[in-house]
Amino acid sequence: MERILVVGVTGAGKSTLARAVGERLGIPYHEMDALYFSGPNWTVNDKLTEEMARIAAEPRWIIDSIGYPEVRDLLWDRADTVLWLDYRKRVIMPRILRRSLRRTITRELIFSGNREPWSGWLSREHPVRWAWSQHAPRQREITDRTDDPRFAPLNTLRFNRPAETATWLASL
Repeated sequence: MERILVVGVTGAGKSTLARAVGERLGIPYHEMDALYFSGPNWTVNDKLTEEMARIAAEPRWIIDSIGYPEVRDLLWDRADTVLWLDYRKRVIMPRILRRSLRRTITRELIFSGNREPWSGWLSREHPVRWAWSQHAPRQREITDRTDDPRFAPLNTLRFNRPAETATWLASL
């Protein structure tokens, strides 16, 4: 495990797991959304592909994402391990609700100084709505990738329950 992708739907705990694994194994952790959103007003990083190519060329890294479309294949081609948090909606939804409420109420700064405002709750792209609507499509997409012969060499660990993930993490 030198180049690791932590994948799953929004709210599964990808960042938390990636950070913990990175600390335990001494692997540099990169938060995908912080790289993707490079400025205020949710500005998208126009140098994302170049930055991700530089990171992917490193011998060791852990990234908390399946990857945005423009860099997805690059990351999957370079990864050696996939940690898949394949949790049900009943696990994901309370987590994402709590996180988004906390961020909105406290006006927590995230990703280049951006915040989750109350008005954002009306957007189709709000994390809560996104986690709900993208749960099944994201599961299918990850299943397709892990079943793809091109990615057969990847060591894929699929966790269906947080307790499984916690037990595995404790064993590192």
